[in-house]
Amino acid sequence: MERKIKRAAVLGSGVMGAGIAAHLANVGIPTLMLDIVPRDLTEEEKKKGLSLEDAAVRNRIATENKKKLLKQKPSPLTSNKNLDFISTGNMEDHMEKLGEVDWIIEVVVENLDIKRKVFEQVDQYRKEGTIVSSNTSGISIEKMAEGRSEDFRKHFLGTHFFNPPRYLKLLEVIPTKDTDPDVLSFMKQFGEDVLGKGVVEAKDTPNFIANRIGTYGLLITVQKMLESGYGVGEVDSVTGPLIGRPKSATFRTLDVVGLDTFIHVANNVYEQVEDQEKEVFDVPGFMKKMQEKGWLGQKSGQGFYLKKRGEKGSVIYELNPETLEYEERKKLKTKATEMAKQEKGSRRKVKALVSAKGDRAGDLLWSIFKPVLIYSAELLGEIADDIPAVDQAMKWGFGWELGPFESWDAIGVKSSVERMKEEGEQVPEWVEEMLSKGCESFYKKENGKVYFYHNGEYKEQVVNPKEIHLKLWKENEGVIKKNSGASLIDLGDDVALLEFHSQNNAIGLDIIQMINESLEEVKNNYRGLVIGNQGKNFCVGANLALMLMEAQDQNFFELDLVVKQFQQAMMNIKYSEKPVVAAPFGMTLGGGTEVCLPASSVQASQETYMGLVEVGVGLIPGGGGNKELYIKQLKGLPEGVSLDLMKVANDVFEKIATARVSTSAQEAKEYGFLNHQDAISVNGDHLIHDAKQKVLALSQTGYQPPKREKIPVVGEAGYAAMLLGAKTMGFGGYASEHDLKIAEKLAFVLAGGRLKEGTLVDEQYLLDLEREAFLSLIGEPKTQQRMQHMLLKGKPLRN
Repeated sequence: MERKIKRAAVLGSGVMGAGIAAHLANVGIPTLMLDIVPRDLTEEEKKKGLSLEDAAVRNRIATENKKKLLKQKPSPLTSNKNLDFISTGNMEDHMEKLGEVDWIIEVVVENLDIKRKVFEQVDQYRKEGTIVSSNTSGISIEKMAEGRSEDFRKHFLGTHFFNPPRYLKLLEVIPTKDTDPDVLSFMKQFGEDVLGKGVVEAKDTPNFIANRIGTYGLLITVQKMLESGYGVGEVDSVTGPLIGRPKSATFRTLDVVGLDTFIHVANNVYEQVEDQEKEVFDVPGFMKKMQEKGWLGQKSGQGFYLKKRGEKGSVIYELNPETLEYEERKKLKTKATEMAKQEKGSRRKVKALVSAKGDRAGDLLWSIFKPVLIYSAELLGEIADDIPAVDQAMKWGFGWELGPFESWDAIGVKSSVERMKEEGEQVPEWVEEMLSKGCESFYKKENGKVYFYHNGEYKEQVVNPKEIHLKLWKENEGVIKKNSGASLIDLGDDVALLEFHSQNNAIGLDIIQMINESLEEVKNNYRGLVIGNQGKNFCVGANLALMLMEAQDQNFFELDLVVKQFQQAMMNIKYSEKPVVAAPFGMTLGGGTEVCLPASSVQASQETYMGLVEVGVGLIPGGGGNKELYIKQLKGLPEGVSLDLMKVANDVFEKIATARVSTSAQEAKEYGFLNHQDAISVNGDHLIHDAKQKVLALSQTGYQPPKREKIPVVGEAGYAAMLLGAKTMGFGGYASEHDLKIAEKLAFVLAGGRLKEGTLVDEQYLLDLEREAFLSLIGEPKTQQRMQHMLLKGKPLRN
């Protein structure tokens, strides 16, 4: 039978339960969220004369936790409208509703006896075939299912989400010996395709994969810091982005997670393991003292770091673990850290650092890497079946750029094992055996495929057919043409892909040239084009440094030419004979949004942050963005709705003048950057595949480019109305004099100049107005100051 999850229930509405419910709501699954019945009335309930029997009181916990979702930052919801998918109740009055759902997720307190009681009730109310899972972060899945019915046990497994569920990619799926293999494979597929997760199958061992290795790594780091006399700030300065780990590095991560949560996770392993491993999971005394003092990190206002307000703004102090006093924050700067910064990519940085014997940073990192690599190799087979499962769990759950085995490959397996043995370490037998066979790395690449070492041989790493990895694809298929800013790639099935790869994927002349050449190539030889890439962000806008340089040199003729070329390239995308699908993700700002607006269609990743933000650097969009957003909103009006030009123009004006950015692709639809024909990929790894399918679908249905039509504008009356709105903001103290000057230019462009309301103009007329306004603003000293500030500080300047 074909399985489907149409409705779900979440038992427990704390931070994690509500976060999982929100994630299900984000993908359109109606979800029932239940929690316990309160034992006492709040003061407010007493004032209202309510009793413990009233439904409002009995459902209070789940109802209030649902409301809290709207206040959390970053938001667990991709749109506030998704809250409507979540209904609430309590675990005494509404358990019979579990008979209406297809998946029940338990997210109650981490206590085996309580979980068993919950599952006993679930077993009574669920219908046969309903999948039941626990989101435990480390309690035995087997033990939870003991004593349950046969159908329950067949449909039961662990599904461990990472917090926050919307943003962290990892989902560990843990079967029991009774889990039906079909249920397991369905949940893995569902996790990837519907929930957009990176799914890893883990074994039922304490803390599963990511938390087992992650906790071990953090505790080893603390141990080495104490042994060798490093400071908290010194450790964090070398265990973050320098080695391909998150900015929060080690101690800042612990402050974010909360020391109490971390100690709980560490104790869970401590109680279930033996000997040497037990020693590592015994949390150091100073951390226990911190817990006693309530210094738990972010949630209590202090932890390993403390922020104090000084005369010159906030200053961050670090904790001295010996004295438990706060001191000035220190960083570790050595010859090796400076050399590593010059290296390209995490692999080379890690190798350079770890190889630097006798260097304070190099020695610290080797002393941390060495035990974690050995530990990961020792646990292989016990916590996971293969190497990729371990690496992916660490990458998706902890934000590491390289998993343990990928790191080992980067350092050099053979030379590092020799060094480990010289230092008296015992390396797991299977690693020695691998080297003795002449296999000197855990992974190898051949013909665009990745192979990993497994039980004496290399096995092909199987990936979801919807995953297209451009780097591997290019190694295997090559490129059609490229320059310094972009490459044109053959994606197969007569679809081409234009990949930006300039710094930050910023748009310069090289990318503009490749857009035009790609469209020409596609017109002659392909069915359509995808514009997408797999960088950090889709595109953060135009090349600001280049434009500022030209403006400071007063090369306005050159700038006019560049802006004209950019506008023309965007028009070429719009009127291309073959369909062009943009595939944005991450930051899609300014020029990045301008590339998407004229495309035949957009396939956006769920995590797409779109906006025309040029006002922040003292400009207005110059690549046709004003016109295209206005047209998109005009065309997006539902049929039968009378056309209120003024309302549309005002709305577009407000979005551009306030540099509004969507916090998700769904919000980008609500803001009008995307329309109802544009689609969203929940799994970012499937984005290129989904965009390619969109090109094929458009091509198969006889794609025709849009007709060139004249556009109605609001003219002088609209210009005055928009200006009034901007001035009101100025009088309210929200806008500076320069902001008003920018707003005036923007209003003039959107209004179509001093014409009569309703006048029809062609696109080129609006583009010329836009270009004139753009060029006059870039010549302004205050705009140049804003551009300079953004380039130096990465933040907008208010002047």
